[in-house]
Amino acid sequence: MNREYSISISMATFNGECYIQEQLQSILNNICPQDEIVISDDGSTDDTINIINSFNDKRIKIFDGPRKGVKQNFANAISKCNGKYIFLSDQDDIWNENKVEEVLKCFEQNSKITCITHDCDVVNSDNSKNIINSFFEYRKSKNGILYNIYKNRYLGCCMAFTNDMKKYILPIPNDIEMHDQWIGIICEKYGKSYFLNKKLIHYRRHEKNVSQMYHYPILKMIKNRLILIKRIVGR
Repeated sequence: MNREYSISISMATFNGECYIQEQLQSILNNICPQDEIVISDDGSTDDTINIINSFNDKRIKIFDGPRKGVKQNFANAISKCNGKYIFLSDQDDIWNENKVEEVLKCFEQNSKITCITHDCDVVNSDNSKNIINSFFEYRKSKNGILYNIYKNRYLGCCMAFTNDMKKYILPIPNDIEMHDQWIGIICEKYGKSYFLNKKLIHYRRHEKNVSQMYHYPILKMIKNRLILIKRIVGR
């Protein structure tokens, strides 16, 4: 994989010792010497930092997180990224070896695209069982601002965006529901989002996941959407 520019992987960690080693190794298998993995750690008290440091890889850069939750932890990591393209990463998934190559190919084929979300399968904690074969099919994923305000189809661990979107994405409002929906819609507002119909990671679900795959009560859902709309209009 030869290219002149660098990419950044933005990762937010917190007590991720169970899966961080496998995740980092799968990312390192994807990237070039000039790339970087920017990790914002939100005060892990387990062995997360020691495991990260055990890689002894100069491409891995660790920063102290703001300790204000996952949205601001990701915002902190994104703010430190210098690459032409920024890939989001959770601390517990597994990247396919062709993930970066396929996403970059898509960016390079259409210079108007500012954000790519690819498909994935959903697996159990030890990656021994396929829970959902296609997140896109399960979620009926496609672009569209109103479509994704009504129901979020963006999935952070499957997203990458151009560095010039940082000025619109940051700061991430703290009163919205999740960072991935915000990033995807903001990239649609100021650029072009694209859903790539290729499964490029194993999205791991387990009892410690920060994000959940269930619906809030209807009144909370309405409130969340009104707040999101207000913040999008104001940005």
